[in-house]
Amino acid sequence: MTDRLTQTLDAIRDPASGKGLISAGRIEGANEKDGVATIVLKVPAGDDNTPALKMQIDAALTALDGIDRVRLITTMERAGKPEKARPEPKPQAPRPAKRIIAVAAGKGGVGKSTVTANLAAAFAKRGLKVGVLDADVYGPSIPRLLGLRDVPGLQKTDDGIQPAEAHGIKVVSMGFLTKPGAAVVWRGPMVQGAITQFLNETAWDEPDVLLIDMPPGTGDAQLAIAQTAAVDGAVIACTPQDLALDDARKAMAMFEQTHTPILGLIENMSVFLCPHCGEPSEIFGHGGARSEAETMGVPFLGEIPLHIDLRKRSDEGRPAALEEGPVSKAFARLAESILVACDEVRKPLPEIVFS
Repeated sequence: MTDRLTQTLDAIRDPASGKGLISAGRIEGANEKDGVATIVLKVPAGDDNTPALKMQIDAALTALDGIDRVRLITTMERAGKPEKARPEPKPQAPRPAKRIIAVAAGKGGVGKSTVTANLAAAFAKRGLKVGVLDADVYGPSIPRLLGLRDVPGLQKTDDGIQPAEAHGIKVVSMGFLTKPGAAVVWRGPMVQGAITQFLNETAWDEPDVLLIDMPPGTGDAQLAIAQTAAVDGAVIACTPQDLALDDARKAMAMFEQTHTPILGLIENMSVFLCPHCGEPSEIFGHGGARSEAETMGVPFLGEIPLHIDLRKRSDEGRPAALEEGPVSKAFARLAESILVACDEVRKPLPEIVFS
């Protein structure tokens, strides 16, 4: 904890004791890195002042030079019970798949879920066993994209949560547990709990590839997945626009901070292919993701064109990657690039022997 963080936090009064937050023992940890201050705040049971206190902390820290954003993590004290020594960490659950790949984007609207669904189809078309975890709890799109609109729910047996299946792909999604059009009004810990349960308690049957369709942005859910899901690597989907590339950089920064390998960038909506003459039109520009990948020093995995077949097949719930044509070929190349990148980061480091 730096001196300036200590001074700033201790200047904020704890509503219960009147002491500074440091003196009152309310801060369990604090650090700053790359413009982000991460604060672990201890919250007494039944406390009603936390929202206002969070606002004070955010305002005080973002006023400091070099801090652009505050990430607040809260821990809850149990009422009437003294704190006990923390138990030994539980052993991690067995890996649910041979490869776990997160498909992420810094913002919504870049076609991340469409890319995920078609990548899953491209892997299945290669003969691989594939699973998809739809971690976009607030806006699940995978069921519609894979034609699973009428799934009555998810059943849990002695073997675990039973995933739905379409096109040879096993799927778990919050969309199976809510009515069409219903909003999921959950706080961060509930979202994290649901994602963890889907990941570790589903009867995936050890697929060759498990794709996680990440929520857009860089919030609590994304951080929880990156830290707990044993992800082999992340692919970042973006469009050629500068605005989308700006947000893609944020997504990459989050994975770098959580030590998750970045497998590379995907440029979606790269060019519009006319369905009549096949002439390409660079509606959103072109080549921005490739250039950004070179700048960031990460692989460029491939381009996905904007084609009417992609939209049509997505609405029908049959991924275009299963058909023939330029879109299918693009996803086939992309799937191959991702497998190569994933297997590359999974290679053990060479052993150096000194004689």
